[in-house]
Amino acid sequence: MDTTYFGRKFGVMVFKDSLSNKILLKRYVKYETNQQYLDGIKEICRRGISVQSIVCDGRIGLFGLFDGISIQMCQFHQIQIINRYLTRKHKMPAAIELRLLALYLTKTNKVSFTQRLLQWQDKWEECLKEGTVNPQTGKSNYTHKRLRSAWLSLRRNMPWLFIYEDYAELMIHNTTNALGGIFSDLKNKLRNHNGLSMKRKKRLIDGFFKA
Repeated sequence: MDTTYFGRKFGVMVFKDSLSNKILLKRYVKYETNQQYLDGIKEICRRGISVQSIVCDGRIGLFGLFDGISIQMCQFHQIQIINRYLTRKHKMPAAIELRLLALYLTKTNKVSFTQRLLQWQDKWEECLKEGTVNPQTGKSNYTHKRLRSAWLSLRRNMPWLFIYEDYAELMIHNTTNALGGIFSDLKNKLRNHNGLSMKRKKRLIDGFFKA
């Protein structure tokens, strides 16, 4: 499940079955919220469809909403989070190494990635703890805030990054890329029809998901 936007306040939330490739549910939203995702899953279950697993992004608080359902965080979304904190042009060795480790996420397994993350953490422990005192306020803050945020994001999301491996029998995908491809195709079609009113735009989107 994921949401794509066509402007600041116009998005489409989509729930897709990864086994049959069928779109199970589509909703127009201004903003995506955890409650909307929860309501979507409840609606799918109400229709008699059994949900055994979910692949989604790393929205705070989302993973704890679905009792009895295995939740896999999209590894690509995790990489995007790291890229937002640690840009490609970052020159700090610790940041460069952590970003390269994150890029390795989709090519490795849980044991190997966990070990490499712990090794990175041990190597740069002092860097992560380094503080800077504000001369005006006298307060101390972490010197490398963005590096710490990237590292903490990986640590916080680790329990959900390899669920597909823990429950291999469920054939869970490790990313939401299947939806990403659909969203890209839809946006290309909409670009070919610039200037559509909101009503016509929704009609085109409705037809796209029924095709």
